[in-house]
Formats: sequence, C-alpha cells, structure tokens
Amino acid sequence: MKKKFINKKEAKSLITKLGDEFAVVKNPVYIHPEFELYPLAKKIKTVDKLVAAVMDMDGTTTTTELLCIHSLEFMVRKFSGKIDTQTWKGLNPKEDYPHIIGNSTTKHVEYLITKYSKSFKKNEVIKSFLFAAAWTLIFGKDNQRKSEVVMNLKSFNCQDLITDEYFKKIINLTTLLDEDKEQLSDYLFNKYKNYFSSLGFNDYVRLGIDVYYQRYHEILERIRLGESKFIAEELFGDPHKHLIEAMPGIPVMLPMIKGLVIEHHDLFFDYLLKAYEHKTGKTFSLTNLEKARKNFIELCQKFQVSPIKTAIVTSSIFYEADIVLREVFKVISNELNNLLPDSDFKRNLLKKFSDYNFYYDAIVTANDSSEIRLKPHRDLYSIALFKLNVAKEDFNKVIGFEDSESGTIAIRAAGIGLSIAVPFAETSGHNLKAATYVCKGGLPEVILKYNMFVNSK
Repeated sequence: MKKKFINKKEAKSLITKLGDEFAVVKNPVYIHPEFELYPLAKKIKTVDKLVAAVMDMDGTTTTTELLCIHSLEFMVRKFSGKIDTQTWKGLNPKEDYPHIIGNSTTKHVEYLITKYSKSFKKNEVIKSFLFAAAWTLIFGKDNQRKSEVVMNLKSFNCQDLITDEYFKKIINLTTLLDEDKEQLSDYLFNKYKNYFSSLGFNDYVRLGIDVYYQRYHEILERIRLGESKFIAEELFGDPHKHLIEAMPGIPVMLPMIKGLVIEHHDLFFDYLLKAYEHKTGKTFSLTNLEKARKNFIELCQKFQVSPIKTAIVTSSIFYEADIVLREVFKVISNELNNLLPDSDFKRNLLKKFSDYNFYYDAIVTANDSSEIRLKPHRDLYSIALFKLNVAKEDFNKVIGFEDSESGTIAIRAAGIGLSIAVPFAETSGHNLKAATYVCKGGLPEVILKYNMFVNSK
C-alpha cells in the first residue's frame, strides 16, 4: 500500500496481514498512544541450525534481580517513611514481583506509585529525592543519569542546588558517612522544600526513578569496590550470599555455543547434570541420561564447526550492565577454573572469559534506546539483530532467552519465533504465554532435555 494515511478499515486490513497473534504493549502514562499493537513472530519449535543467540542479563544470565527489587522497595520505604520491616513488611512477591521485573524502570515505578501512593508523605518524597539528586551529582558515574537529575531539579526550579556553597563542600568528600548523609539530607530539604508546591502522578514517577537509581548505583559501586560481603550482610543478613552470580548452566552454555567446548565433554556434561538436578529435583533415567550425553557431545561438535553470534540485551543502562557483566564473568571464570584440569585448553578458555567484551558480539542496553522503548517493546532485540548483522530471512535461526513476561514478548515482537522462557523464583508468577517453551529447569534443561532446540542428526 502506497498511502501514507489510512482509515480504520484500511488499518484493520493491513494489520491482519501481519500475523495471527498480537501483543498489546502499554506505554508509560505520559506517552501517546496509550498502547501499541505488536504482531508476534510465529512460534518455532526446532531449527536445523542456529546463527545467533540473544539473551537477557538480569535473571537469565546473572542474578541481580534481588538488588533491583531491593532498590524499588527502598524507594517505597523512603517515600512512605516506613524504613523498617516492623512498620511495613515490604513488597509482596506474589502480587508485586510480576509487575516490577523485566519491564522498564518507568513501568516498575509507575506500578509501585499507583499501588502504594496512599502511604506516601510529601515531605519524605521531597527529602529522599533531593538527597538522591545530590548523591547522583557527587558520586554517580553515569553522565546520562546526572543529566536527567539536573533536568528534574530544573523542572522544580531547584537548579541552584548545583552551585550551593554547602553542596560544593560536600562534592570534595570521597565518601559520605551516615552523619554526613543525614546532615546533607536535612540541609537540602530545609532549603528547597518550598519549591515543591504540588506533586502529580508523573512527578512522583520522575522522582521515584531518581531515588531508585541512586540506591541501585550506590550498591553497584560498592560491589565494584569489593564490598559484596558487607552489602549482603546489610541487605539480606547473610555475608556469604552471592549478590551477582551466573545463572545455572551459563558457565557451560556460553562457551558451548561459541564452539569453545572441544575437550572434557564429560566434565561439562556432569556440571550441567548437577545444575539440572539441583534446580528441578529430577533425575534422568539411565537410557535418557546416555541419550542426553550423546546429544550434548554432538551439540558441542556442531557449534565447534559453526559457532554462533551472541548478544546481551538488557533494559539496564550501560553503567549497570558493565559492572554486572564484569562481576559475572569473574564468577564464570572461577567456575571454569574449578571445573577443568590445568591445560592449554583451560588457559585459552579462561582468557576468552577474562573480559565480557572478548566474548559477546553485541551489548545492547537501555542507552541504545529510550526509556519508553524498553521491553516489552521490540526495540532492544531489533537493535541486537541489527548489530549482529542477522539477515531478516535468518530471524528463524535465532534463539532468544528471557526470564520475564515482558522479555518473551519483546523477543517475538522483534521477529524471533524461538523465544525461550527460563523463569526463576522471582519471575515464576509471570504470564509466559508469549514464550515458545517454558523451561523451569533453566538453561540446563534447554541443553540436556531439548538439545538447544536444534534437530539431531
């Protein structure tokens, strides 16, 4: 059709040509239109050959969702003044988690403000935002975040904060003690509180986003500085809890699909088997076990002949992804080091995993798109396919991995029919109808039970 403008009847006719299944994707409340309709790629059950794999980061490749959830809950606590668990138990995993995992930060915050705004205290909202803004400008490492904070300050005529003499003294500090934080927070609130005459829903969302990011980035920076044990003790009461670790199967799948598993197939297979049994509580029968072992070796050999392109696709901004991926690749390297005997093969493999930039063919983050175009919008995955130089006619040879409802929709909306859901505890309540397969056993199940959905010889 050559027309640029069409009526409803003509639009309906065009839409029906795009497919048989569509996803209704809601936009943030300040965006027109209210929703978008995405035609979804037809589900593909198996492939003869894969050319690329695109994967989510949080919850699929690594475990950082708990830190994101904590930071979102922190925002609600700061806005309501209910800091401890005695005054408020916290977010409800069953009711809240499906709405605050896998989508854009804006959508997460919108949900929480809609649900919990009745408990918010205006002065607490203002106070927590001003401190978050100051912290971001002083200690934040992401320039885009700083720009957005400055924009929000200007929208409330608080831009003088940047040149405030007290603030300029604080900038010279390398860290803030608890007493410094309290003094800075009180000072900013007393000086600028009258600038906030009234707050609407969109204002709460913008301020909430800044408070969320401040908390999350503060935690990430401390992890980068090697304070993981202290943070784990503070947040979860367990200094031995791993804040960032590889999801089950990742230390095997990543080298395998790049054709790097050329030796010690038995060790890699046993590693996967243990991960599968631990995650599912199930075991293979002897017959199925030998079949899975044979298929695994054949799969490794296939990828050795034809390694595939790989991309990480995340709604996190690059600053966050960079820290998380560096940490998780340390974990992967450690796992591989413990798994394999000393050899040239091992040393070459560890070199490949010494830096995530040596491994991935593309890294796609929220910085590559707008906050309003993140999952479940298709944009990030479409960008990944473009960066990987996958031809449109080969989209049916791409496999996508996600742990959330939004992610599985985004994969298929980008034209990928092999959309695999690998949910974990916090996303077990998501509606994963968009996924071609739901593998509750995670990546070990994908490999051992489904052979990566690649047809056997």
